[in-house]
Amino acid sequence: MKNPLPHIIRGQTFWVSPQRVLYWEEENTMLIADLHLGKSGHFRKAGIPVPQGSQKADLQRLIAQLYFYKADRLIIAGDFTHSAANKELDLFLRWRRDFSGLQIDLVKGNHDILADDWYTEANIRVHTHTMRAGPFLILHDLKDQRKLSDEDKKLYQFAGHLHPGVLLKGLARQSMKLPCFYFTLQYGILPAFSRFTGQYIVKPGKDELVFAIAGDELTPLH
Repeated sequence: MKNPLPHIIRGQTFWVSPQRVLYWEEENTMLIADLHLGKSGHFRKAGIPVPQGSQKADLQRLIAQLYFYKADRLIIAGDFTHSAANKELDLFLRWRRDFSGLQIDLVKGNHDILADDWYTEANIRVHTHTMRAGPFLILHDLKDQRKLSDEDKKLYQFAGHLHPGVLLKGLARQSMKLPCFYFTLQYGILPAFSRFTGQYIVKPGKDELVFAIAGDELTPLH
């Protein structure tokens, strides 16, 4: 695994990982978005063929990152799950018992539709729309900014939902779409942690920064 790259936001150090994780050093906290746990099982149930084990691989990658950073806390910026409970969510519950000391906070996304009892069993703190963490605000969809108080709007915001990607162009009309982290002066959008997702192409403007993800490599782009 390649080393993460540092990015300073509001005087705090965040390590940007090609494994689609943002690690907040001062708070020993990992941030992710859009794990979409249970999505592949949901698709297979609907008769849509998807690779077996893709969600298990995502969970294993999450576990590896938690071990790597030795994080005390995991914050999920929405769409932790994808649909109703299925075997993949049962797998998470078994995994959760081995990480019972880890604090998990979830800001609900549009796909987080499980009953409250499930989150209680999983020992996950649920936040309906937003949560504050120091000088930062975590939400799922930046469109919810219009619902924020004036005080919350002053905080730097972390969001998911978009599954941001960047289009790289080469010679002979060659191009490649890559998932990315997208940082502006007011907000940062995290890539979908799940690799079984599409992408929304972003175009960084002045004073904006993108970290493109190609396998285990990160490429900063202004």
